[in-house]
Amino acid sequence: MTLDMRPMLRGETDRIMLDFFLSPEPTDGAEFEGDAHVLGEVTDQAGYMSLSLTATVVYRAECARCLEPVQQSFSVTLERTVAARDSLSEKQLEENVDEYAVIENGELDLDELIREEILLSFPMRILCEPDCPGLCPKCGKPRRLGDCGCPTKELDPRLAVLQKLLIQEDPENQ
Repeated sequence: MTLDMRPMLRGETDRIMLDFFLSPEPTDGAEFEGDAHVLGEVTDQAGYMSLSLTATVVYRAECARCLEPVQQSFSVTLERTVAARDSLSEKQLEENVDEYAVIENGELDLDELIREEILLSFPMRILCEPDCPGLCPKCGKPRRLGDCGCPTKELDPRLAVLQKLLIQEDPENQ
């Protein structure tokens, strides 16, 4: 969304409300269900303009531990100081790139700011529950369904020969 900032720059208004939908960039491992809903505002308080918004999107993915399907909502908050490009030096823009939303030709382009923030803030590992126990490494049964009966202690294969000797010497086995 490109926001016309000219009325605020001329002093005609001190608040612009935002409510729109934005198509997010696809990510690896997750599929967005529809567009992100963006709500927020741009305010002007005696020449100091600030942008505050929240973008919420529903996604589907697989749990990174148990491979169960996950459908959740993800929200990200974005807050920036709004400034005209000619009021900032190149050094200020380079050093504080995450602090400013820049007005160019009287307009503020919000799409790239929001898409970038969603991508940077989106979780790298998606879990169905924070304490998901995952899958049994032997049989692949989900551990949240209970004990599968697989041995939990595994001997080092290099010591398997010694285990055979211990079994042979044990009088209970004879």
